[in-house]
Amino acid sequence: MPRRTATMLASTLVLICLLIAGVLIPVPYAEMSPGPTVNTLGEARGEPVLRISGRKTYPTDGHLNMTTVRVTSADYKMNAVEAVYGWLAHDNVVVPHDTLYPNGKTEEESSQENAEEFSQSQESAKVAALRELGIPFTTRVVVATVVKGSPSEGKLHAGDVIKAVDGTPVTEPGDVAKQVTKRKPGQDVEFTLVPAKEAAEAEKAGKEPTGTRKVVVRTTTSEEGDRAIVGIQAGTDHAFPFTIDINLADVGGPSAGLMFALGIVDKLTPESLTGGRFVAGTGTIDDKGEVGPIGGIEMKLVGARKAGATYFLTPADNCESAASDTPEGLTLIKVRTIDDAMTSLAKLRAGDTRSLPGCAKG
Repeated sequence: MPRRTATMLASTLVLICLLIAGVLIPVPYAEMSPGPTVNTLGEARGEPVLRISGRKTYPTDGHLNMTTVRVTSADYKMNAVEAVYGWLAHDNVVVPHDTLYPNGKTEEESSQENAEEFSQSQESAKVAALRELGIPFTTRVVVATVVKGSPSEGKLHAGDVIKAVDGTPVTEPGDVAKQVTKRKPGQDVEFTLVPAKEAAEAEKAGKEPTGTRKVVVRTTTSEEGDRAIVGIQAGTDHAFPFTIDINLADVGGPSAGLMFALGIVDKLTPESLTGGRFVAGTGTIDDKGEVGPIGGIEMKLVGARKAGATYFLTPADNCESAASDTPEGLTLIKVRTIDDAMTSLAKLRAGDTRSLPGCAKG
């Protein structure tokens, strides 16, 4: 066999072996890609994304699209060829597997965490929207979780409204721990509360729960051994003067909070927030209306532009990354609060696009 032919054959065999190895050998990476976008003013699977009952709503137009990122599952084994392709592809991002699933987190654990964050983001979106509109509502301190095997198990229940601890009224979750830790381990603490079931029935009837019960729980020692605890996590719950339902399945995480809040405001006000424009965006939101950063901003920009968005509400802390690779035809608008978003949308309606706060490259 001529030397040149032998060399070409050997090279071909080596290449084939490398390709086979690349396909068969798993690598510790995962992939992120643009996910679907959903108009919070529209429908998903034939149902309104936002349904408000018990208060007058108004017609809306345009788009206020929330954006998502699609990720590979926790148990998916990416091979070397897929990793290289992902690195080269413009619309995808390959990241270390532990970035998406830290500490060996399973798919089920990740989904549960995302579902909890999504639920909390919906609650915060409602609070931020109603505060923006000046609509009053009631905030209550509740039992958020009860630790299994703790002194509170069977005595306190998730959803119980805590009115007082040892006779001292509580107005914030931190007040509960403050009162409990005044006791020594082994001493009793008295909770004045409205049971979860009665609180839910009162809320459904549009009334403030009144009947209270007193429950005594004996404290135990914390794991650190430095304070008394009863084994609960206190949180806040809100009673709204009307019903706001957010219907969106197969979505998790907190990043849709801002767009949900804006969608609620739009439905409750006569004037269109968008003026008929296609606006997309992302960002967490807290009860005070402050917008926080999210992950996968580059993917969300691509997904938004593909869906037809021309403006994108961008959390301030994501601005630098977003500005480094913005799809053509998409204008970034920097927001730190829901007030910022409302101001910018007003400028859009007025055609004052030059004064919109943009994002600058680093």
